[in-house]
Amino acid sequence: MRDSWPLLERSDFPRIRRRSLDTLQMNLGYLCNIACVHCHVNAGPNRTELMDRATMQTALAVIDRFGIDTLDVTGGSPEMNPEFRWLVEQARSRGVHVMDRLNPTIMEEPGYEWVAPFLAEHAVEAIASLPCYSKENVDAQRGNGVFEASIKALQTLNEHGYGRPESGRILNLVYNPLGPSLPPPQEALEQSYRELLAEQFGIVFNRLYTLANMPIQRFGAVLLAKGQFDDYMALLKNSYRRDNLNAVMCRDLVSVDYRGYVYDCDFNQMLGLPLAGGSQRTHLSDLLDAEDVPRGIAVADHCYGCTAGQGSSCGGALS
Repeated sequence: MRDSWPLLERSDFPRIRRRSLDTLQMNLGYLCNIACVHCHVNAGPNRTELMDRATMQTALAVIDRFGIDTLDVTGGSPEMNPEFRWLVEQARSRGVHVMDRLNPTIMEEPGYEWVAPFLAEHAVEAIASLPCYSKENVDAQRGNGVFEASIKALQTLNEHGYGRPESGRILNLVYNPLGPSLPPPQEALEQSYRELLAEQFGIVFNRLYTLANMPIQRFGAVLLAKGQFDDYMALLKNSYRRDNLNAVMCRDLVSVDYRGYVYDCDFNQMLGLPLAGGSQRTHLSDLLDAEDVPRGIAVADHCYGCTAGQGSSCGGALS
């Protein structure tokens, strides 16, 4: 697999600084039951990297130390980490809001029937990937049978109150383009999702987040293999909007890998860029002795993926 990093490292992307630390985003490992074409983590069924409980305990100490109010859990499929439930229980006992970036097909795998009732019991916000409402497009991006499994899982979440305003159980969906293009306007696409999923499958949800595909890891390698990398980067740069800098996710969070090393965002984690552009990696344990989290943010050309067009961040469009 070709590495896109050498083409991203030299960059004219503007320097930005962190405002605060409101969210700790933790990647619990790269193990996943499926392998998606657009995956910037390069996750899949053969990955073995998983965060252990000791690292999670250090993360909880960091949450306590800085008064962090949101834990954003991702993967891979984070539920495949054997310590997932322990971590969620510990965070919720502190009053921390927990977000689970859920690959809904995991709920259809044998042995994972507990996912929906567990999330509901602990009022975990579910952010479920559904890159299109078309079976053909979803299966092309994520594998045969993924669309059907995703629909069944979303219906199960609805049965547990998710997506229903009166329940307080939040279900947000995530859209990714199939190829090297920017997402369509989020509000219009959300309305299309809402109408079609309700009409055809009886599914309800709270919000739709549209995310741009990042030119790194597996998706970056696909772009390079197809000779589309330069054109995609030109699209991102030509669509840059300075106003989006105010709302990019790295302004208010840090990202943690399965070993406990800290980065400015999930994408920088995948590229191995040290926190704040430092020369050495920072570990969670280092933050316990720090007066504050470094304010600088490491940037490179992939950052144009967050600031192009309507913008793209963990919470969807920025403008």
